[in-house]
Amino acid sequence: MKTAFDVDTGVDDSLALLYALNKPRFEIVGIATVTGNVEADLAAENTLKILDLAGAPEIPVTLGALAPLRGRWEGRVSVIHGDNGLGNVKLPASGRKTTGKGVEEHYLELGERCQGELVLIALGPLTNIATDPEAADLVFQSGMDITAVGLDVTTKVRFKKSHMDWLDTHCKASCRAEVDYLKEAFKHYRYGNQVQNYCIDDSPLHDPLAVMCAAAPSLVHTQMRKARVECGGTYCRGMIVTDLREHPFQAEYIRFATAVDEERALGELLSAFLEEGR
Repeated sequence: MKTAFDVDTGVDDSLALLYALNKPRFEIVGIATVTGNVEADLAAENTLKILDLAGAPEIPVTLGALAPLRGRWEGRVSVIHGDNGLGNVKLPASGRKTTGKGVEEHYLELGERCQGELVLIALGPLTNIATDPEAADLVFQSGMDITAVGLDVTTKVRFKKSHMDWLDTHCKASCRAEVDYLKEAFKHYRYGNQVQNYCIDDSPLHDPLAVMCAAAPSLVHTQMRKARVECGGTYCRGMIVTDLREHPFQAEYIRFATAVDEERALGELLSAFLEEGR
């Protein structure tokens, strides 16, 4: 599956990328970064370090949008992702470089090369793809085949310390360095979720679940709904509005994940770091 990622690489983005890099199902043809969890340039730096950590082949990484289409960026989500976006884990500087291309050129080239076969997985704000609520609404109205995996579903898949301990014991040798990184990064991620989201001994797997749904769609139940993104309002800005009336408002149909098999999802995630058949 020819796959492009659009990321704001924090802790769960890094786990999502490592999952995909360890799954032969994914042929990662490009990665673009966007300002979200961290600034787009730091997200690019983090992405290059994760590619090094995984021993990945050369994959083009392009610096994307530095700011939202409208409004202002609220700053790094340090309480969840640490000051550096990787749970304050210090990975070696990468010798890889970003492409130096504009993000529009990046996506046009990928689209041309993949000829209708490209799967784009966006794990951060949608500013790059639209050219953020305004960006998300533009993408929703584009007519593309979109599957949205929202927080109402991703928060149901919880990664516990016991899962990490098990992975630490059973991971394949080639993933040893990756699991050592994840073990340290998730200490901060887990603590941040305790402080901000009242989690106790677990952390939601937002970005990893979105990636897993591309590889294994049956992990989630979905429904097709007409939807827009609220771009105004004091309390609802950025929220998705779906219309279930018999004659709904004018909008494109979007495929929404509505439920998830939590245990299967956790098993799918862990499988990426285990020997085949384990």
